[in-house]
Amino acid sequence: MDTAQTASIQVMTKQAGKIMEIQAHGKLTKEDYESFVPEIERLIQLHGKLRILFYMHEFEGWSMGALWEDIKFDVHHFADIERLALVGESKWQQGMAAFCKPFTAAKVRYFDRLQLAEARQWIEE
Repeated sequence: MDTAQTASIQVMTKQAGKIMEIQAHGKLTKEDYESFVPEIERLIQLHGKLRILFYMHEFEGWSMGALWEDIKFDVHHFADIERLALVGESKWQQGMAAFCKPFTAAKVRYFDRLQLAEARQWIEE
């Protein structure tokens, strides 16, 4: 498993880069996106569609610059994500699963943080 980390995000790859697990805490910034998006794009070039598990722990959301980077990423990679598991610990994070669906062709599911093992199993199926 390869790992990279910035101030509020940690990215790990599994299954030779076909699965990414992104752990986010605090508030994501534009700089966080500039750090990990090139790696996602490199893996998309190598493997085509990816599966992503996005784990939110003490997650506070996005700065305005990061939100704009996220929207641009979603539009550009609409069909490049096969499955997206969102793992969180609050009601607003659960709502993100419904919010994300129009921006991606991926199958999207929300899991409570206590269901992390189940989320990992679903993303690897």
